[in-house]
Amino acid sequence: MSAGGHLLLAADAVGGVWQYSTDLARALRPLGWQVTLAVLGPALTQAQRAEAAAIANVHVVETGLELEWLAAQAEPILMAEARLAEMAGDLRADIVQLHTPALAAQGRYACPTIALLHSCVATWWSAVKDGPMPGDFAWRTALVDRGLRNATLAITPTAAFADAARRQYGVAPVPVHNGRAMDFPRRAMRDHVFTAGRLWDEGKNIGVLDEAAARIAVPFCAAGPLSAPHGGGVTLKALQHAGVMDSAALSHHLASRPVFASAALYEPFGLAVLEAALAGCALVLSGIPTFRELWDGAATFVPPNDAPGFARAINALIEDESARAEAGRRAQQRAARYSLPALATRMADHYATLRRRAAA
Repeated sequence: MSAGGHLLLAADAVGGVWQYSTDLARALRPLGWQVTLAVLGPALTQAQRAEAAAIANVHVVETGLELEWLAAQAEPILMAEARLAEMAGDLRADIVQLHTPALAAQGRYACPTIALLHSCVATWWSAVKDGPMPGDFAWRTALVDRGLRNATLAITPTAAFADAARRQYGVAPVPVHNGRAMDFPRRAMRDHVFTAGRLWDEGKNIGVLDEAAARIAVPFCAAGPLSAPHGGGVTLKALQHAGVMDSAALSHHLASRPVFASAALYEPFGLAVLEAALAGCALVLSGIPTFRELWDGAATFVPPNDAPGFARAINALIEDESARAEAGRRAQQRAARYSLPALATRMADHYATLRRRAAA
């Protein structure tokens, strides 16, 4: 068991990394950890600032530093690493945890460093596209490669994604499953279907669900941004766009236990799936390795590009309420494995191990 300490946790305010970081920080409090949350990239919203301010063991620093996946070249990321290393020294941090290995490419940190590989453009490209990666991906991949080798420990959210990283980079990260906790109001189960995520991301494969939605008689809503931060986006035809939901709105929507669907081609973990499972939603998922690792026996699997198959699986659950309720119970029971206390305990144990080794 960890005796606690000071963690410098680098994060961003975009999507699942923010949720992971604030959840982890909150769950580390009973284990004695103080957390400085260094936010890179776009500024926090007022709601995010309020959320972080409510976590007693967290101090937030909005750095204004660039994100690797939004930067136009490597130099701003190298500068970000230098600034974070300086911050770690000033804070006398015991552990640095980075939301991307790219921030460890130069090996600047004086204390043990954990690189979380939540995702990366190289493994995304391998899963989603064909042919050689574009030149713009080369420097990003090189930084991640160097960071994985320089970090004291590299971690992925699933064993399946650790395998993908090993094939891409020749390193073997340690898998630690993510965790999540949510409260849901009491609502009756309704006949509807739901999906959520960065809808603009080709890896989410939203077009398949859009096609499937045309074959489904009940409402099928999709929550999340349609436009990418770096330009471009997606247009929906049959899916009903529900906008971007905060945690409260998401909890309210999931409480009526829609069938939750994901046709993802690339998903290192899938936080939205876990949130739906916690609510007791029946799951219809693409049969990619990550989802099979986490949800085998607790979800219906469909080949990722099989829109008619998704429609059939979803319609079968909509038409059989007892089967849908049972599928939701199985998903909810499985979701209990992926708790925040379990995540925090695993991570705190890694922190303690790295500190002991550094002191030896």
